[in-house]
Amino acid sequence: MNSFEMSEEDKLRDECGVIGVFINDSKKEQMSAASLAYFGLYSLQHRGQESAGIVTSDGTNVKIHKDMGLVADVFNAENLGNLTGNVAIGHVRYATAGSKTIENAQPMLNQFKLGSVALAHNGQLVNYEQLREMLEDAGSTFSSSSDTEVILKMIARSYKKGLAKAISDTIQMIKGSYALCVMTEDTLIGVRDPNGIRPLCLGQVEGGYVLASESCAIDAMNGTFVRDIKPGEIITINKDGISSFNFGEKTAKRTCIFEYVYFARPDSVIDGIPVQTARLKMGAQLAKESPVDADVVIGVPDSGLGAAMGYAQASGVPYSMGIVKNKYIGRTFIAPTQKERENMVFVKLNAVSSDLNGKKVIVIDDSIVRGTTSRRLVQILRRAGAKEVHFRVSSPPVKFPCHLGIDTPTKSELISSTHDIEEIRKEIGADSLAFISLEGMFEALRSCNADSYGFCKGCFSGEYPMSVMQ
Repeated sequence: MNSFEMSEEDKLRDECGVIGVFINDSKKEQMSAASLAYFGLYSLQHRGQESAGIVTSDGTNVKIHKDMGLVADVFNAENLGNLTGNVAIGHVRYATAGSKTIENAQPMLNQFKLGSVALAHNGQLVNYEQLREMLEDAGSTFSSSSDTEVILKMIARSYKKGLAKAISDTIQMIKGSYALCVMTEDTLIGVRDPNGIRPLCLGQVEGGYVLASESCAIDAMNGTFVRDIKPGEIITINKDGISSFNFGEKTAKRTCIFEYVYFARPDSVIDGIPVQTARLKMGAQLAKESPVDADVVIGVPDSGLGAAMGYAQASGVPYSMGIVKNKYIGRTFIAPTQKERENMVFVKLNAVSSDLNGKKVIVIDDSIVRGTTSRRLVQILRRAGAKEVHFRVSSPPVKFPCHLGIDTPTKSELISSTHDIEEIRKEIGADSLAFISLEGMFEALRSCNADSYGFCKGCFSGEYPMSVMQ
């Protein structure tokens, strides 16, 4: 971590959001593909704040613009206007594989004698190092440290067989989590890994189709949600329409459960489960498992709010705002020392004393990772006059690092890996502490949509959908 960045050390980080746009170019009066991609990326900004980029094609010319920073900082009217064409892919990034440099910013573009291929990737490969070594032994050179460039080089290596075969060959080799948007001069392709760990969905807009990490991006593009891309599916969109096929053997769906807990926007629907409904149900389940005599329930903004509402509804304890979030602090807020970074929660979050003074308070958060933010939160609530602070968490204890596209600390840095619940309670200074059970969380999600069941639970249990390097 750069020492001059604000740290949110008690939160896990998803690393990317992807967008794909294909507009039939027969209707020139329609909004450009780049503008639609821009609106989509704006709505996916929560998935990555380090870099943003868009690649477009008009059938012949491929153009790219990407830079470090937020979507609103990277793009302006001039550079968006230069991104002409009816095909586009876009990306917002938070780094998990590869450092925070412009070389690792996406989409990545490879232009060679057979044509151009651009790629936006959400996820993480578990066999990245072996594949990179194989490609380097065969003469490939790399300009980044990102696993995305490995995927792109593998597609380019087989491109003479045709795009579909090149992608099919590549995904037989890569292992891990991935939602891909691939673009050539005249074609858009979406790919989702065989376990469906990372989300990807299809939408329809006037004159064309879009792909996005979350359905909220389709809404932002004024589109209509069509369906989720199936695990192990390749979907191709061009002037002839849409075609689809599944690659490899059928495997069990294992959507990342943290999409519902924390990462996804509450207005998204992922694999048939509305995110806000999932959070309400998890909060209700938490109330059932861990009731406490209290005067008020509050949630930690923003991702703890849904679970807090669900807890309040199920328990009958009144819901109140309790905590206000300062929405104008970016990730570049200067906090040079570790102590200052830990204290940044006092700037980011503040208590509403009138909601809390003299009251027994239940505070709901989505997770506890290192415990630093939770400790500061309890201090904030007590400073505002809370008589008791009962901490409830809408996910089970995070005991294992993720190897599939979430930026997690090492196992030794995860407080639930090294402390039991009573030790954590003392560490954060709460009067009581309880986590939802793993089975309770599954029960809550099953109640949202029994047909859309199947989740990766590696960060809770250490059981991953595939073998990973521990």
